[in-house]
Amino acid sequence: MENAQLISLSRQMALQRQMDVVANNMANINTTGFKGEQLLFEEYIMPVARDRTFPTMDQPLSYVQDWATIHDLGAGAVEQTGNDLDVALNGGGFFAVQTPGGERWTRSGAFQINGAGNLVDLNGNPVLGEGGPIQFGPEETGIQIAADGTVSSSAGAKGKLRVVEFANPQALAREGKNLFSGGTPVAATNTRVMQGFLERSNVSGVSEMAEMIRVSRAYESMASMTQRQDELRRSAIQRLGDTNA
Repeated sequence: MENAQLISLSRQMALQRQMDVVANNMANINTTGFKGEQLLFEEYIMPVARDRTFPTMDQPLSYVQDWATIHDLGAGAVEQTGNDLDVALNGGGFFAVQTPGGERWTRSGAFQINGAGNLVDLNGNPVLGEGGPIQFGPEETGIQIAADGTVSSSAGAKGKLRVVEFANPQALAREGKNLFSGGTPVAATNTRVMQGFLERSNVSGVSEMAEMIRVSRAYESMASMTQRQDELRRSAIQRLGDTNA
């Protein structure tokens, strides 16, 4: 009975972590450029005991183990906004931004210009060009961003957005605020910039809601099984006590 309870507990712990992932996806359905997450599970077989005094061989016990969280890097829907500072990426690249912790990567192209004239993201982080942050003067108008990321205005060329790609984007780590860190960035060759568009979250509300219901029911089922095991244990102890009385 202890084995059944431990196996059930391992499944409940994995389901709890899966619910956290689903809840985070649901919370970011409307976050620009957000990429969903998925949890991967594997079977963990408990090593067989070496004691040969038992009449039969020990039986392998299979536990549930969550071993990785992967990024769903599928493209989100692209929506035309007409805003000159809204930029979407067509391809697998990322924008580079400067944060207090160093360079970070994001798919969110909802940019704005701060009081100092710097092009920044929604968190106030400077958006990096190939030569550093991109800055505008107070009198500049007519901002244009070409497909290769070249930025210009009424004052002329302002630089080129630094768009990067990764050979293994799954190695990137999430840092919150729609930012990724890590990886070895290289200049994008298969990504194009789209001015006046925004990439929406790639999370499907219907799919995530269905997954949340499935996880909740699976957790309830495991909790019910644990309760039944407790009842069997209690009954066995009571009968043993009655026999020895």
